[in-house]
This record gives sequence, C-alpha cells and structure tokens, in this order.
Amino acid sequence: MMSSLPHRLRGPVLLSAAILVSSGLAVAAAGTAAAAACPATGSGGATTAFRTVEAECSTTTGTALGPDYTQGTVASEASGRQAVQLGQGQYVEFTLPAAANSINVHFNLPRGSSGRMSVYVDGTKLANGLPVTSQYTYTDTPWITGSTTHHFFDDARLLFGMDAAPGAKVRVGLDPGDVGQATIDLADFEQVAPAATQPAGSISVTDYGATPGDATDDSAAFGKALAAGQAQNKTVWIPPGRFEIGTALHIDKTTLRGAGPWYSVLHGNNVFNNGNASGNITLADFAVFGSVSQRNDGSPDNAFHGVLGTGSTVSGLWIQNTKCGLWLMNGASSNLTIENNRILDTQADGVNFDGAVTNSQLRNNYLRNNGDDALALWSNGQADANNTIANNTVVQPNLANGIALYGGADNTVTGNLVQDTNALGGGYAVGNRFNSVPLSGTVTLTGNTAVRAGALDPNWKFGVGALWFDARDQAISGVTIKVSDFTAIDSPYEAIQFIDGNGAGKPIGGVTIDGVSVRGTGTFVAQAQTQGTVSISNLTASGVGVTGTYNCPYPTSIPKMTFTGSGNSGWTGTWADCSSWPAPRSGPPQPPQPGTNIARGKAIAATGSQGGFPPANAVDGDPGTYWESTNNAFPQSLTVDLGDPSAVNKVTIKLPGSPAWTGRTQTLEVAGSTDGSTWTTLVPSRGWKFDPASGNTASASFGTTAARYVRLTVTANTGWPAGQVGELEVAAA
Repeated sequence: MMSSLPHRLRGPVLLSAAILVSSGLAVAAAGTAAAAACPATGSGGATTAFRTVEAECSTTTGTALGPDYTQGTVASEASGRQAVQLGQGQYVEFTLPAAANSINVHFNLPRGSSGRMSVYVDGTKLANGLPVTSQYTYTDTPWITGSTTHHFFDDARLLFGMDAAPGAKVRVGLDPGDVGQATIDLADFEQVAPAATQPAGSISVTDYGATPGDATDDSAAFGKALAAGQAQNKTVWIPPGRFEIGTALHIDKTTLRGAGPWYSVLHGNNVFNNGNASGNITLADFAVFGSVSQRNDGSPDNAFHGVLGTGSTVSGLWIQNTKCGLWLMNGASSNLTIENNRILDTQADGVNFDGAVTNSQLRNNYLRNNGDDALALWSNGQADANNTIANNTVVQPNLANGIALYGGADNTVTGNLVQDTNALGGGYAVGNRFNSVPLSGTVTLTGNTAVRAGALDPNWKFGVGALWFDARDQAISGVTIKVSDFTAIDSPYEAIQFIDGNGAGKPIGGVTIDGVSVRGTGTFVAQAQTQGTVSISNLTASGVGVTGTYNCPYPTSIPKMTFTGSGNSGWTGTWADCSSWPAPRSGPPQPPQPGTNIARGKAIAATGSQGGFPPANAVDGDPGTYWESTNNAFPQSLTVDLGDPSAVNKVTIKLPGSPAWTGRTQTLEVAGSTDGSTWTTLVPSRGWKFDPASGNTASASFGTTAARYVRLTVTANTGWPAGQVGELEVAAA
C-alpha cells in the first residue's frame, strides 16, 4: 500500500559449532567451510521452475552472518536471517540440486558500489561474470514512522551458456577486478527452456518499429502494435531482446506475449498504466525490469498500474526493480488470473488489489524482497470480494506483511508459504485498517504456513505475530473468520496476535481457529491486547519462548480477551505482569542457558491461596508480590508448569525484602514431574531458612532432572500459619 495514505504498522575446516551469538547476531570464523545447518522451511507455497540453495548451507571461504533479527541489519533481511559475506579472493560454492543452465543470485553490496562477481561452473570460469550494483538497495523512507534504511538485497541473473548436471559445483566469488565485498544470501538455479517462437497469426512489435538492444525508446512502436493487435484480434509478440518503454502503455482486449522472461525484456519504471479497460487482457512470458532506486509514492512506478477489467490474465512474468509489481486501481476488475509470476526486489508492494477487485485468483506466484506487503487485498472505497490467494511463496518482505487482507468480503487465503518477514508487519494480517470497507461475509485462511514470520515493531516496541488480527479502524464484528491447518515455525515473537492498533480497545470477534501447529516462538503462542471473544481449538505448541498466552488489553480499563475452544496442548500459562514485556528468545528455539530462570511467567497453580495473594504472584518476576496459601491448612502445594520438559538442577525461593518480613523457616519438599502425574523428589522435605540480612532468599541444588512440572509442598512456617513464596525460580541445567 502506498504511504501517501497513513502507513501500515508496519582440507576443509568445518564451521564452528560454537557460533558466537550476541544481540541475535552470529558470526562464524572464515576459512574453507563445509555446509552448515540450513534454516528451517515449511511446506506449501508456489511450485517454481527454479531451485533455491542458501549460501549459508554451502561451502564457502567467506564469513557467515546471522541469524539476526535486528531491524536495519543486512543479515536480518536475508532468507533464513543468515547470509555469507565475501571479501576479495573468497567464494561461495553451491551444489546443484537439479540440472540447471542459469543462476540468479540474491546479493548485497556496500552502498555506492557496483561491478561484477565471478561465476565458475565445475571449475570453468564464465567469461562475462555476473554484473551487480547497489543502485536498487539502501532504501530510505523517512515519512514512514519507525522505518530505517532497509531493502539491502537485489538479484542478478546469468545464463551459463552450458548445461550443468545435478551435483555440479557452481562457485560465485570475488576475483581480482571484481567488487571488493559482497554478501550472498542465496542462489536460484533453473534449467531455462529455449526461447519460444512467434505464435502463428501474431504480429510482432518489431513490425511496428521496435528495435531490441539499441537503447532507443520503443514506446510508440509498442503502442502501435497493441492498437493493431486489438483491432485485428491478434496476439502481439515480443521477440527476444531488451526494449525500452519510456512512456507507459495502455492495453485492452489484447494478448501481449514474449519468448520467455529470460529472453523478452521490457525496461521501464511504469510499463503499463491503464486508466480504464474492459478486460480480456493477457500479459504473458516476458520480463519487466525497472530502474526504481527509491520509493516515491507520488509516482506510479509500477510494472502494471490501473485496471485489468474482466477476464484478464497475467502469467509467467518476471518483475524486478519497479516500485510495485501490480497495483490494480482506477475501477473494477474481476475474474482475473494472476499466476506463475516472479516478483522480486520491488520498493513497495508485490501485488495490491486497491479496491473493487472481485472473483479473482492470485496463485502460484513467487515474491521476494518486496518493500511493503507482498500480496495485499486493500478494500479501498469498494470491497475486494470473493478472491482467492492460493499457493504463493513470499520471502522477506522488508517493511510490512507477507499477505494482508485489509477489509473486504468472502476472501480466501490458502496453501501459502510466508517466510522471514521484517519490521512493521507480520506473516498474515487480517484487519479493518487504512479506511478499508470492513471485513464481512466469511473470510477463510486454510493450509497456510509461516516461517520466522513476525518482528519487533519499532513504534509499538513489542512483537507482531506470524498471524495477526487488527481492529484498528473499527471492531471486527459481523464477519466469520475461519482459520484452519495453520503452521507457525520459529516465530521470532508471538504466533497469533489480536490488537486494536489505535489503542482504543475495539473488540475482535467472529474468529474461529481450529487446527494449528506452533513450533517455536520467541514469546507467546497467543498475544491479546484488546477485548473480544475468539475460539482456538486443537492448537499444539512446542518450543514456546516465554509462556502460552499474553492477555493484557489496552487500555487497561477494558475486559481481557475471552478465549474459548478445546483440544489444545503445549501452551499453558499466562504472562502475569502486564506492566512489562519479556525479552523474546532470539531466533529459533534453543535450550535455555544454564542458570536461566525458566519459571517466570509460566502457568502456576496452588492447592489454595489467601485472598489477594494468588499463585501468579510467585512467577511474576517481583519478589515483593507473593503467594500465600490458605491459612492454618497445612500441607499446601504450589506447582509451576514449565511448558515443556526441561533439564533443571536448582530451585530458588524468594520472600519480600521489606522490613516487615522478619526471618522465618519454612518446611517444604520440592518434586518434579514430566507428565503431572508421576513425581520424583528433587529436594526432600527440610527447613528452608529465610533471613532478611541475606535478602530473604533460599536455594537448593540437585542432580540434573527432566521436569515439566515443579511442585513445592509446604508443611510448616515459623513466621506465619501458611506457605509463602514471593518468587519461585527454577534454573535450567
């Protein structure tokens, strides 16, 4: 979405296994390095003609960067949040997973540099090398609150001029005369078919004066050819070569077809601009390359801008270095098919349905490094309705969401893969935002996957979810939103979020989530910051970073979110301290560092408590608040659920340190369990002495034991006729 409107919130030596991690950044020592562990990915998404190989999974003499989740760093915008930095004489060597005769490298250069990188195929150096530039990177958008310099990567492609078999070695490196430094994220390898031949009965743009490769403006010739094609009801053919389009073209009721996106290239910042069209347009099998180096929302620098009408198709395009790929506006478009396209390195959205697009298909497209939402249905003025976003892959949108529904009716999102989103957005967004026509009818999200999706929002200072719902403009009501078969893998922050982005507490309702797998979160499984009622059932979670749920509405005067549903597992516990945010786990789930308190914020229960002193006080991080059991009713138990079986070896109990808390001894036993039914004694019953002079703290260590549940059983207290715990800390072994 354009920010002229209020912007969206938006002898090989092996790599050392002991990678240094600091603030989310890992750096491995240089040397000839074998393949490292590859980042996790997920199922679903687009079926593509190319195979992607990550640089960090390949042999290299460079320096491994990441994983890094910090906004504004090069590694944070890489696929998998990891990349390989090369200096002079260094290389990455990829092993082909399938036959290929081409490479497309996703790279970063230092700002202001350009030149080439060397490419070798099974030891043979390709004569021309790979031209690279930083011209289209380092985007600054100071009018977008919270944005920093971003958009660090670009793509460069090359045909080998030979066929390489599966298992062949393709080396990308910096030889003398090449650029002095480069960071390689990944490479796409493809067996590109020969150029297609001109269809029988078609007319060619060269028949009307277009001349490929001579740097002259071909706009007039293309305009004449399109007019003739419409008048004669003939396909317009783009032969191999690069054609300059200096003035945007209008197209209606015409097919424009190329020899393939590796061969037929239209170069221009706004190649198509339709103020109106009736439809029956086909754009197929060519590339659009722009020269847009900064985002200007006052200029329509999009590969296609405007109306497609009824029954149009956009298929087999390669779009790169424009502001947006396709921005549909200016009137109604319906029954569209937008499929099998590759949309890379745009300064803003990949595809945006800017109102009044209906009964259309966005399917099997691959999008990477988009500077705003990759795929968005924005019901701006009129509803986008009955559309389907199916089986698309989105990688690293660096200033917004992977897939977003802003209002609209009866839209479906199914079978998509969204990976590595960055600041000011999450994986999948559903909301009443940007003055959109409100959500209505039945909105369906099914079979979607998010991998490392979500980020720390620099304005809000808390995480955005892999899947999130926002009642920013108005309450989400009068709509049925069905989410099923959703998978969230290694979410940097929460997996699912409910919020009113304006902080007014507007409610969210009508959401039913049934059948979810959450495999790793930095903070929570569900994060609710507004009121309403939603149903979550059959959600299984593992590797939860902090605890199961954050349910702290803003403003604090409104009710908390009500969760209904059943069949959930692996995400018990609610964050107890709404005045603070926990530090997220950085990156994919890792075993906690020895000595880390893994009980804070976790689910906790007691056999009884005195009014005003609930069990949650014992895991809120503040020893000054405390649990007190039912008075005069020993024995009493306090049990914390750590969420997953964990290796533990120490328990610490703290009481308030105020002068009113005199010394006392509590007699208690500590037990552990992996299932909540079979218990093992960790510390036999004995007296624990609490002395104000030493901070009213007592600890006990024991042999390392696997436990999900840790239970204190108090049988006596010399200072009060009840059990008392200001803070229960359980240390990871």
